[in-house]
Amino acid sequence: MELKTPISEDVIRSLHVGDLVEITGVVHTGRDAVHKFLHDGGSLPVDMRGGVLYHCGPVMVKEDGQWVCKAAGPTTSTREEPYQAGVIQKLGLRAVIGKGGMGDKTLAGCKEFGCVYLHAVGGAAQVLAECIKKVRGVCMLEEFGSPEAVWELEVEKFPCVVTMDSHGGSLHKDVFASSKEKLAKLL
Repeated sequence: MELKTPISEDVIRSLHVGDLVEITGVVHTGRDAVHKFLHDGGSLPVDMRGGVLYHCGPVMVKEDGQWVCKAAGPTTSTREEPYQAGVIQKLGLRAVIGKGGMGDKTLAGCKEFGCVYLHAVGGAAQVLAECIKKVRGVCMLEEFGSPEAVWELEVEKFPCVVTMDSHGGSLHKDVFASSKEKLAKLL
């Protein structure tokens, strides 16, 4: 299913764990520094309502005076667990992209605020960068440095899998429970 930003809550609530999606439109990056900044009361000069936040520290270079993304792989999301539900609510997000999944607090936030967690393939940073058609802007660059800045990216058919949905479903919880059960049988 193609998701075009901004994404409505109805579209998000129609998604379920395991659905394959491709995002077209605007995606913003945000990692540890941004999450803590927002949690501590900071605000950003961009409107992300109905948008997508990507846990990514992209590799950016300037070519002919324009920023160009050379690599944009997901970073491990679990570090954002203490903050993510509050950031979803504060920014009005509809999707968060990362790798490795998130915990119960984020899952509850997805359910309450109409959001999904999308898993992007780790190790495919250059391939994913090919989906970024334009770097539209950047904020917090001076404050946080390039990997932690908020990059505004125009993407086309950025591939992801829904691994946490707005109904309380979590592939990560299911895999953990199944693995724990199989391990107990082996021991």
